[in-house]
Amino acid sequence: MILRPGDRAPDFRVPDQFGSTIHLAEVSRRSAVILVFFPFAFSPVCGDEVRALDDLGQTLAAESAPIEVIGMSVDSKYTLAAWSSERGLRLDLGSDFWPHGEVAKSYGVFDADHGVAERGVFVISQTGTIVTSRQVARTETRDFSVDVAQARALRG
Repeated sequence: MILRPGDRAPDFRVPDQFGSTIHLAEVSRRSAVILVFFPFAFSPVCGDEVRALDDLGQTLAAESAPIEVIGMSVDSKYTLAAWSSERGLRLDLGSDFWPHGEVAKSYGVFDADHGVAERGVFVISQTGTIVTSRQVARTETRDFSVDVAQARALRG
């Protein structure tokens, strides 16, 4: 079952596409987090979404908004590096590859039958609490404007 608003966001440490570590506790200390799970790199819907997320992350950075976007899939960091390079992405992409899907499982968005993360989105406050959570069908392209609005509302 997907984690709900008010739940504590499970902490994680995963490699990003460049081999650096993304540690949720460190990121959330400095900003609100929009954590976006997606099934696989190089798939059509994921490609559309990651482009939108990358643009969103750049807009938030340009505004000096205290909001960071993290994309997360069960792909290896090498697959994510190739995808990132091919698309010219600047977005942090976390690799939930091994133990396979551990982070997605902890958030309740892992599909064990297919070995992929579902399309879950979590807005996490600087105190580490989930503010909003939602999940859509794997075939659905998400609009992240509602998530950004929720993260912006945390600033008061």
